[in-house]
Amino acid sequence: MGLGLWLRTGVLMAFLTGLLMALGYVLGSETGMIFAFIFALAMNFFSYWYSDKIVLTWYRARIVDEMEAPELHRIVEDLAREAGIPKPKVAIVPTEVPNAFATGRDPKHAVVAVTQGLLRILDRDELEGVLAHEISHIRNRDILIQTLAAVLAGAIIMIARWAGWMLWLGGFGGRDREGESGSILGAIVLIILAPIAAMMIQMAISRAREYLADESGAKISGKPWALARALEKIEYYVSRRPLRDGNPATAHMFIINPFRGASLAELFSTHPPTQKRIERLRKIAEEMGMYF
Repeated sequence: MGLGLWLRTGVLMAFLTGLLMALGYVLGSETGMIFAFIFALAMNFFSYWYSDKIVLTWYRARIVDEMEAPELHRIVEDLAREAGIPKPKVAIVPTEVPNAFATGRDPKHAVVAVTQGLLRILDRDELEGVLAHEISHIRNRDILIQTLAAVLAGAIIMIARWAGWMLWLGGFGGRDREGESGSILGAIVLIILAPIAAMMIQMAISRAREYLADESGAKISGKPWALARALEKIEYYVSRRPLRDGNPATAHMFIINPFRGASLAELFSTHPPTQKRIERLRKIAEEMGMYF
C-alpha cells in the first residue's frame, strides 16, 4: 500500500476515532471517552481485517462459484487479467435494484458484488463496462478506504441512534443539574451532527476517484460506450426505485448512489453527476476512435 493511501486511511481513522470519543464523552464523561477510545481501536482493527465481510453481510451478498455464475466469473477473470490483478471473488446481492460495488482491503482480498437487478437489465458489453469500473477501483486501491469509511461511518450512525434512545429514556441521570443539562445539550448536538459527519466522510472520499475508475475501466474493457450505456440504465432505475434496506454509509461504494431520494445521503453528493460521467466517457471513446 502506497504512502498516500496510508496517510488517507490514517486521517480517516483518526477523524472517526475522535468523533466516537466525543460521543463517548457526552454519554459518560471521561469514563465514557475512555471506553469509546477502546471501542474505536477495536473497531479500527476489526474494520481493517473484516470490513469486507461486514459490508457483504449488510446486503446479504452471497459469494458464488464458477458453477453458479460461469459467465460472470469469465468476465471478471478476463478483466482482472487485463488489469494485472488477481481475480477477485464474485458475489451476488439479492435485490432487483441494479448496482455494483467492490470491497476488500487489497487486490488479493477483493470481492466484486453485483445485484440481481443489474444482471437482469444489462447486456454482456454493459456488464463488462460496470465490472471493469469496479476492478479499476480494486487496482487503484480505492476499496480499502471505501470499505473502512462504510463500516466506521455506519458505526457512528448506530451509536448516534443509540444515544438518541438513551437521551429519550432519560439515561443521563445521576449528575448535577448543570452537568446533566450540558450533557444533554452536547448529546443532542452530536446526535444531529454524527450522521452528517458520516455523510461528509463519504464526500471526503474524492469524487475524482469515480472519474478515474470510469476512465481506467473504459480502457480495461475497451468499451467506454458500454459503461456509459450501463450508467444511464442504472441511473434510470435507481431514480425511480432507490434502495430502501441498505446502509446509507455505504453509498460511496456503489457505482451509482443507490439511495437516491431515499435518505439523508441525497443531501450529500457521493458521486459526480451521471450525465457528466457519460460525457467524459464519450470523449474517451472518441480518443479511442469510437463514437456513440
